Amino acid sequence: MAVTNNTPISEILKSKTSLEDEPKKKSREDWRKAKELEEARKAGTAPAAVDEEGRDINPHIPQYISAAPWYFGSQGPTLKHQRIQPESVKKPTPIDLWYKRGVNNEVKATKYRKGACENCGAITHKRKDCMERPRKIGAKFTNTLIAPDEFVQPVIDADYDGKRDRWAGYDPSQHRLIVDQYHKIEEAKRQLRADKLNAGEGQGSELDDEEDEDKYVDEVDMPGTKVDSKQRITVRNLRIREDTAKYLRNLDPNSAYYDPKTRSMRDNPHEEDIVKPEEEQDYAGENFVRFTGDTRKHAKAQLFAWEAYEKGVDVHLLAEPTKLELLQKDYEQKKDEFKHRVQQNILQEYGGEEHLQAPPKQLLLAQTEDYVEYSRYGKVIKGQEKSIARSKYEEDVFPNNHTSVWGSWWHNGAWGFKCCHSLIKGSYCTGEAGKAANVSVPLEVDKNPFKKVDSPPQKKASSSEDDSSSSSSSSSSSSSSESESESEKKKKEKPLKKKNKKKLRKTKLREKKKKDKELSTEEKIKAAMKKQKEDEEEAERLLKMDERKRPYNSMFDVKKPTDEEMEAYFRKRRRDEDPMLAYS
Repeated sequence: MAVTNNTPISEILKSKTSLEDEPKKKSREDWRKAKELEEARKAGTAPAAVDEEGRDINPHIPQYISAAPWYFGSQGPTLKHQRIQPESVKKPTPIDLWYKRGVNNEVKATKYRKGACENCGAITHKRKDCMERPRKIGAKFTNTLIAPDEFVQPVIDADYDGKRDRWAGYDPSQHRLIVDQYHKIEEAKRQLRADKLNAGEGQGSELDDEEDEDKYVDEVDMPGTKVDSKQRITVRNLRIREDTAKYLRNLDPNSAYYDPKTRSMRDNPHEEDIVKPEEEQDYAGENFVRFTGDTRKHAKAQLFAWEAYEKGVDVHLLAEPTKLELLQKDYEQKKDEFKHRVQQNILQEYGGEEHLQAPPKQLLLAQTEDYVEYSRYGKVIKGQEKSIARSKYEEDVFPNNHTSVWGSWWHNGAWGFKCCHSLIKGSYCTGEAGKAANVSVPLEVDKNPFKKVDSPPQKKASSSEDDSSSSSSSSSSSSSSESESESEKKKKEKPLKKKNKKKLRKTKLREKKKKDKELSTEEKIKAAMKKQKEDEEEAERLLKMDERKRPYNSMFDVKKPTDEEMEAYFRKRRRDEDPMLAYS
């Protein structure tokens, strides 16, 4: 391995010789010798180079690794520049160093110090950072009740593991309280055991504590667990993930207690729900499950077996279950017969059998104690009453003093009120007078509610004399009116010829409007229904066409629909909620 002279520039400048001349370069002969020595070290024929600490340097290390930079200041072969430098090593925080809690009560100032908090007087923070209650007059002006200074916290530069140390800052002296408490309990148990031995009551206490704990371990199975004392294992039955967790049944903290260790909720969380019985509730607690089904039947059978044994009948529930069931059935039958016989004897002696055959109290008093709760809209919220099925539309609504609903009467293609035969939806009820008026008035006039009547209809002549008198007067007036109408026509024809085309169009539109007004409402609705059908057929035809062949803007329509068109739409609209739709 070639050894290069890596003398730093600072030393070169210090040397007197270097001030006069530049350092001499190696000759070719020195370079050749260094090369041969490097090859011999790699071959193992020459000893390896040694650093300043006496350790061998591997000759196979590349030169760009073994050669130290000029600013490192090495005087010979070395690898020290490749190792971790001591000044760059981060010193770890001592394990016993942590943030101090509380305040420093050892040193407490009696006077206000310059630069301290103006509110409490502590010098470790400013007024804006003070956590005490703001004083009416600060400690700066009163020089009393100076608060103690907080501890000056050390700078803890923790590493990755130090930041995540769960025991950082733990005081082991805190655990001494738990240890002392445990020793006191053990000492009390030992003293109690000794007292029992001295009193002669502790004959069986010579067993080990471990045997005492496992003696009745098989009988203390908790819900959701299975303890086996022989194998010393506990098997926990995990609930199915799809099931609702018990603690979500009722989120009220004052409801049934939930034990998270055993995942048990013994009481009913819906105990205040008085509407649903426990049998119909989704979850009524584990105590309810334990006493449902054949559990009560088994308990009654066991109680009957004990009572029968006291009476002298030797029967056992587990040994002779069939015999016990037959005895219990026979006992219940005889008990019912005895009760019935006693009841009949009392009725024969005192009478009153007719009162037992009376109908129930609900029918007699027309009252019931069943709890039913209604909403503000009449819907049943709680209770056993079945709500009547109704549609989403308003029912039994009688507007404007009518006694029947709108649409209860149909006449000549128009809807109306049955109580007064009125065809106008917003009209007031006129009763029998309205019926008589609608019969006397022609239907053409009554059908059009929007028609404006310029003059009242002329009354019919009451007698022939009025006709004769009126005919003579009308003949004279007709002749004069004909002459006036002819003169007016002549006057109107002259300016009409001079009018331009725009005025002619306006007159045509006016005439068309007059004709439309003269049409009845039902005819307009029929025309609108016909037009709607044509529009639907045209829309279906356009939708079946290819998009490239369809005319531009063919579905565009900005005209506001009229009242007749809206009525035609409502009549032709399909109502899926109509119960008679399938029969139409």
